[in-house]
Amino acid sequence: MNKHSYTLCDSGNFEKLEQLGPYRIVRPAAQAVWEPRLSTKEWQSIDAKFTRTTKGEGSWQILNKKLPPSWPLSLGPLSMEIRLTDFGHIGMFPEHHAGNALEQGIKACTRPDRPCRVLNLFAYTGALTLLAAHWGATVVHLDASRKSVAWARDNALLNHLDSKPIRWLVDDVKKFVAKEIRRGAEYDAIVLDPPSFGRGNKGERWQIEEDLLPLLHDLIKLRSKDFAFLLLSSHTPGYTPLVLANILSGFFPREELHAYELSVEEQPSQRPLPSGAACHFLTAGEHR
Repeated sequence: MNKHSYTLCDSGNFEKLEQLGPYRIVRPAAQAVWEPRLSTKEWQSIDAKFTRTTKGEGSWQILNKKLPPSWPLSLGPLSMEIRLTDFGHIGMFPEHHAGNALEQGIKACTRPDRPCRVLNLFAYTGALTLLAAHWGATVVHLDASRKSVAWARDNALLNHLDSKPIRWLVDDVKKFVAKEIRRGAEYDAIVLDPPSFGRGNKGERWQIEEDLLPLLHDLIKLRSKDFAFLLLSSHTPGYTPLVLANILSGFFPREELHAYELSVEEQPSQRPLPSGAACHFLTAGEHR
Protein backbone atom coordinates (compact mmCIF):
# COMPACT_ATOMS: atom_id res chain seq x y z
CA MET A 1 0.00 0.00 0.00
CA ASN A 2 1.50 3.34 -1.10
CA LYS A 3 1.38 5.60 1.95
CA HIS A 4 0.82 8.62 -0.31
CA SER A 5 -1.96 7.19 -2.49
CA TYR A 6 -5.64 6.28 -2.32
CA THR A 7 -6.76 2.82 -1.19
CA LEU A 8 -10.25 1.43 -0.69
CA CYS A 9 -9.61 -0.82 2.30
CA ASP A 10 -13.08 -2.33 2.78
CA SER A 11 -16.79 -1.74 2.24
CA GLY A 12 -20.07 -3.02 3.63
CA ASN A 13 -23.06 -2.11 5.76
CA PHE A 14 -23.60 0.90 3.42
CA GLU A 15 -20.19 2.41 4.20
CA LYS A 16 -16.65 2.43 2.79
CA LEU A 17 -13.33 2.47 4.61
CA GLU A 18 -10.78 4.57 2.72
CA GLN A 19 -7.07 5.26 3.16
CA LEU A 20 -6.15 8.76 1.96
CA GLY A 21 -2.40 8.78 2.19
CA PRO A 22 -1.55 8.74 5.93
CA TYR A 23 -5.17 9.15 7.03
CA ARG A 24 -8.11 6.75 7.15
CA ILE A 25 -11.78 7.76 6.88
CA VAL A 26 -15.24 6.22 6.68
CA ARG A 27 -17.93 7.56 4.34
CA PRO A 28 -21.40 6.40 3.24
CA ALA A 29 -21.62 3.98 0.30
CA ALA A 30 -25.24 3.29 -0.61
CA GLN A 31 -24.40 0.32 -2.85
CA ALA A 32 -22.28 -1.52 -0.27
CA VAL A 33 -25.14 -3.80 0.77
CA TRP A 34 -22.86 -6.69 1.76
CA GLU A 35 -20.91 -7.42 4.94
CA PRO A 36 -17.47 -5.88 5.56
CA ARG A 37 -14.42 -8.12 5.34
CA LEU A 38 -12.31 -6.37 7.96
CA SER A 39 -12.81 -6.41 11.71
CA THR A 40 -14.70 -3.85 13.75
CA LYS A 41 -11.35 -2.78 15.20
CA GLU A 42 -10.07 -1.88 11.73
CA TRP A 43 -13.19 0.18 11.04
CA GLN A 44 -12.81 2.02 14.32
CA SER A 45 -9.13 2.84 13.77
CA ILE A 46 -9.90 5.95 11.74
CA ASP A 47 -9.17 9.67 11.66
CA ALA A 48 -12.61 10.93 10.56
CA LYS A 49 -16.10 9.72 9.69
CA PHE A 50 -18.86 11.32 7.64
CA THR A 51 -22.43 10.46 8.63
CA ARG A 52 -25.42 11.39 6.49
CA THR A 53 -28.91 11.96 7.91
CA THR A 54 -32.15 10.68 6.39
CA LYS A 55 -32.71 14.20 4.99
CA GLY A 56 -29.52 13.95 2.93
CA GLU A 57 -27.50 16.28 5.12
CA GLY A 58 -24.43 15.18 6.99
CA SER A 59 -21.41 16.08 9.07
CA TRP A 60 -17.86 14.97 9.81
CA GLN A 61 -16.79 13.51 13.12
CA ILE A 62 -13.08 14.29 13.47
CA LEU A 63 -11.48 11.61 15.63
CA ASN A 64 -7.86 12.67 15.09
CA LYS A 65 -7.41 16.19 16.39
CA LYS A 66 -4.14 16.45 14.43
CA LEU A 67 -5.91 15.86 11.11
CA PRO A 68 -4.82 18.77 8.88
CA PRO A 69 -7.36 20.86 6.88
CA SER A 70 -5.79 19.59 3.63
CA TRP A 71 -3.02 17.29 2.41
CA PRO A 72 -1.71 16.01 -0.95
CA LEU A 73 -2.61 12.58 -2.31
CA SER A 74 -1.06 10.75 -5.26
CA LEU A 75 -3.50 9.79 -8.00
CA GLY A 76 -1.84 8.25 -11.04
CA PRO A 77 0.55 10.84 -12.48
CA LEU A 78 -1.07 13.60 -10.41
CA SER A 79 -1.19 14.82 -6.85
CA MET A 80 -4.55 16.10 -5.62
CA GLU A 81 -5.21 18.26 -2.58
CA ILE A 82 -7.60 16.48 -0.21
CA ARG A 83 -10.11 18.44 1.87
CA LEU A 84 -13.10 17.13 3.82
CA THR A 85 -16.10 19.08 2.49
CA ASP A 86 -19.49 19.74 4.05
CA PHE A 87 -21.07 17.36 1.50
CA GLY A 88 -18.84 14.45 2.46
CA HIS A 89 -16.66 14.81 -0.63
CA ILE A 90 -12.86 14.82 -0.51
CA GLY A 91 -11.92 16.62 -3.73
CA MET A 92 -11.52 13.68 -6.11
CA PHE A 93 -13.40 10.64 -7.37
CA PRO A 94 -11.03 7.65 -7.59
CA GLU A 95 -13.46 5.74 -9.83
CA HIS A 96 -12.81 8.25 -12.63
CA HIS A 97 -9.23 7.09 -12.92
CA ALA A 98 -9.79 3.42 -13.67
CA GLY A 99 -8.96 2.60 -17.28
CA ASN A 100 -7.40 4.77 -19.96
CA ALA A 101 -10.38 6.12 -21.93
CA LEU A 102 -9.41 9.78 -21.50
CA GLU A 103 -5.83 9.20 -22.58
CA GLN A 104 -7.01 7.31 -25.67
CA GLY A 105 -9.45 10.10 -26.46
CA ILE A 106 -6.74 12.77 -26.21
CA LYS A 107 -4.44 10.79 -28.49
CA ALA A 108 -7.26 10.17 -30.99
CA CYS A 109 -7.87 13.88 -31.56
CA THR A 110 -4.30 15.19 -31.32
CA ARG A 111 -2.90 16.34 -34.67
CA PRO A 112 0.72 16.96 -35.71
CA ASP A 113 -0.01 20.66 -36.16
CA ARG A 114 -2.01 21.26 -32.95
CA PRO A 115 -3.02 19.71 -29.62
CA CYS A 116 -6.42 18.25 -28.80
CA ARG A 117 -8.93 20.92 -27.72
CA VAL A 118 -10.90 19.65 -24.71
CA LEU A 119 -14.04 21.05 -23.08
CA ASN A 120 -14.47 19.79 -19.50
CA LEU A 121 -17.88 20.62 -18.01
CA PHE A 122 -18.93 20.23 -14.35
CA ALA A 123 -15.16 19.99 -13.94
CA TYR A 124 -14.99 20.12 -10.11
CA THR A 125 -11.43 20.20 -8.70
CA GLY A 126 -9.72 19.51 -11.98
CA ALA A 127 -8.43 15.93 -12.01
CA LEU A 128 -9.57 15.23 -15.58
CA THR A 129 -8.53 18.73 -16.69
CA LEU A 130 -5.04 18.21 -15.33
CA LEU A 131 -4.75 14.73 -16.82
CA ALA A 132 -5.73 16.13 -20.23
CA ALA A 133 -3.19 18.94 -19.88
CA HIS A 134 -0.57 16.41 -18.74
CA TRP A 135 -1.15 14.51 -22.01
CA GLY A 136 -0.70 17.65 -24.09
CA ALA A 137 -4.26 18.95 -24.58
CA THR A 138 -5.53 22.51 -24.32
CA VAL A 139 -8.48 22.62 -21.93
CA VAL A 140 -11.47 24.78 -21.09
CA HIS A 141 -12.30 23.93 -17.47
CA LEU A 142 -15.77 25.04 -16.40
CA ASP A 143 -17.67 24.69 -13.15
CA ALA A 144 -20.43 26.77 -11.56
CA SER A 145 -18.68 26.71 -8.17
CA ARG A 146 -16.08 29.41 -7.67
CA LYS A 147 -14.67 27.44 -4.73
CA SER A 148 -14.21 24.30 -6.88
CA VAL A 149 -12.45 26.22 -9.66
CA ALA A 150 -10.11 27.83 -7.11
CA TRP A 151 -9.40 24.36 -5.69
CA ALA A 152 -8.68 23.11 -9.22
CA ARG A 153 -6.20 25.92 -9.77
CA ASP A 154 -4.51 24.99 -6.49
CA ASN A 155 -4.20 21.45 -7.85
CA ALA A 156 -2.65 22.82 -11.05
CA LEU A 157 -0.02 24.60 -8.95
CA LEU A 158 0.56 21.46 -6.92
CA ASN A 159 1.31 19.54 -10.14
CA HIS A 160 3.36 22.31 -11.79
CA LEU A 161 0.73 22.50 -14.54
CA ASP A 162 -0.33 26.10 -13.88
CA SER A 163 1.48 27.30 -17.02
CA LYS A 164 -0.34 24.81 -19.26
CA PRO A 165 -2.99 26.12 -21.72
CA ILE A 166 -5.99 25.80 -19.38
CA ARG A 167 -8.83 28.33 -19.41
CA TRP A 168 -10.43 28.42 -15.95
CA LEU A 169 -14.09 29.50 -15.95
CA VAL A 170 -16.83 29.95 -13.35
CA ASP A 171 -20.11 29.90 -15.26
CA ASP A 172 -23.42 28.13 -15.75
CA VAL A 173 -22.87 25.22 -18.14
CA LYS A 174 -26.01 25.77 -20.22
CA LYS A 175 -25.36 29.50 -20.65
CA PHE A 176 -21.69 28.98 -21.49
CA VAL A 177 -22.41 26.34 -24.13
CA ALA A 178 -25.03 28.59 -25.73
CA LYS A 179 -22.45 31.41 -25.90
CA GLU A 180 -19.85 29.07 -27.43
CA ILE A 181 -22.32 28.06 -30.14
CA ARG A 182 -22.91 31.73 -31.02
CA ARG A 183 -19.14 32.30 -31.12
CA GLY A 184 -18.60 29.37 -33.46
CA ALA A 185 -16.28 27.63 -31.00
CA GLU A 186 -15.12 24.09 -31.76
CA TYR A 187 -13.74 21.27 -29.61
CA ASP A 188 -12.13 17.94 -30.44
CA ALA A 189 -13.15 16.23 -27.17
CA ILE A 190 -15.82 16.86 -24.55
CA VAL A 191 -15.96 15.52 -20.98
CA LEU A 192 -18.93 15.96 -18.65
CA ASP A 193 -19.90 14.55 -15.26
CA PRO A 194 -23.24 16.24 -14.55
CA PRO A 195 -24.73 16.23 -11.04
CA SER A 196 -28.26 15.07 -10.31
CA PHE A 197 -29.18 18.58 -9.23
CA GLY A 198 -27.26 21.82 -8.99
CA ARG A 199 -27.27 25.59 -9.08
CA GLY A 200 -25.28 27.87 -11.36
CA ASN A 201 -23.10 30.67 -10.06
CA LYS A 202 -26.08 33.04 -10.40
CA GLY A 203 -28.72 30.63 -9.12
CA GLU A 204 -29.43 28.90 -12.44
CA ARG A 205 -31.08 25.52 -11.96
CA TRP A 206 -29.73 22.18 -13.23
CA GLN A 207 -31.85 19.00 -13.14
CA ILE A 208 -30.33 16.02 -14.93
CA GLU A 209 -33.68 14.56 -16.03
CA GLU A 210 -34.68 17.84 -17.67
CA ASP A 211 -31.38 19.31 -18.81
CA LEU A 212 -28.99 16.55 -19.93
CA LEU A 213 -30.56 15.80 -23.32
CA PRO A 214 -30.92 19.47 -24.37
CA LEU A 215 -27.31 20.05 -23.29
CA LEU A 216 -26.08 17.14 -25.41
CA HIS A 217 -28.01 18.50 -28.42
CA ASP A 218 -26.14 21.77 -27.94
CA LEU A 219 -22.75 20.13 -27.37
CA ILE A 220 -23.02 18.32 -30.69
CA LYS A 221 -22.93 21.76 -32.34
CA LEU A 222 -19.47 22.37 -30.86
CA ARG A 223 -17.82 19.38 -32.54
CA SER A 224 -14.81 20.13 -34.72
CA LYS A 225 -14.12 18.24 -37.95
CA ASP A 226 -11.54 16.26 -35.95
CA PHE A 227 -13.92 15.49 -33.08
CA ALA A 228 -12.93 12.11 -31.66
CA PHE A 229 -14.08 11.69 -28.07
CA LEU A 230 -16.93 12.35 -25.65
CA LEU A 231 -17.02 11.01 -22.10
CA LEU A 232 -20.28 11.12 -20.12
CA SER A 233 -20.29 9.88 -16.54
CA SER A 234 -22.94 9.95 -13.85
CA HIS A 235 -23.48 9.17 -10.19
CA THR A 236 -27.26 9.64 -10.41
CA PRO A 237 -29.29 6.56 -9.38
CA GLY A 238 -30.94 4.98 -12.41
CA TYR A 239 -28.37 6.33 -14.88
CA THR A 240 -26.79 2.96 -15.55
CA PRO A 241 -24.25 2.19 -18.29
CA LEU A 242 -27.07 0.95 -20.53
CA VAL A 243 -29.08 4.13 -19.94
CA LEU A 244 -26.06 6.31 -20.79
CA ALA A 245 -25.41 4.25 -23.93
CA ASN A 246 -29.03 4.65 -25.00
CA ILE A 247 -28.75 8.41 -24.50
CA LEU A 248 -25.52 8.76 -26.49
CA SER A 249 -26.74 6.41 -29.24
CA GLY A 250 -28.99 9.28 -30.30
CA PHE A 251 -25.84 11.22 -31.22
CA PHE A 252 -23.16 8.66 -32.14
CA PRO A 253 -23.06 5.22 -33.82
CA ARG A 254 -23.72 2.60 -31.18
CA GLU A 255 -20.76 0.51 -32.35
CA GLU A 256 -18.47 3.43 -31.40
CA LEU A 257 -19.81 3.64 -27.85
CA HIS A 258 -18.39 1.88 -24.81
CA ALA A 259 -20.54 1.81 -21.65
CA TYR A 260 -19.31 0.54 -18.30
CA GLU A 261 -19.85 0.67 -14.57
CA LEU A 262 -17.48 2.87 -12.60
CA SER A 263 -16.01 1.09 -9.62
CA VAL A 264 -13.13 1.04 -7.17
CA GLU A 265 -11.49 -2.22 -6.11
CA GLU A 266 -10.78 -2.94 -2.48
CA GLN A 267 -7.18 -3.80 -1.71
CA PRO A 268 -6.03 -6.48 -1.36
CA SER A 269 -9.32 -8.39 -1.84
CA GLN A 270 -10.07 -6.79 -5.28
CA ARG A 271 -13.80 -6.77 -4.49
CA PRO A 272 -15.23 -3.93 -6.60
CA LEU A 273 -17.45 -1.23 -5.12
CA PRO A 274 -19.89 0.17 -7.76
CA SER A 275 -19.46 3.95 -7.86
CA GLY A 276 -21.38 5.26 -10.87
CA ALA A 277 -21.63 4.74 -14.61
CA ALA A 278 -19.91 6.02 -17.73
CA CYS A 279 -20.19 5.82 -21.49
CA HIS A 280 -17.77 7.22 -24.02
CA PHE A 281 -17.70 7.75 -27.75
CA LEU A 282 -14.31 7.13 -29.31
CA THR A 283 -13.68 7.37 -33.04
CA ALA A 284 -13.89 3.96 -34.70
CA GLY A 285 -10.56 2.19 -34.85
CA GLU A 286 -9.16 3.90 -31.77
CA HIS A 287 -10.30 1.34 -29.16
CA ARG A 288 -7.36 -0.51 -27.66
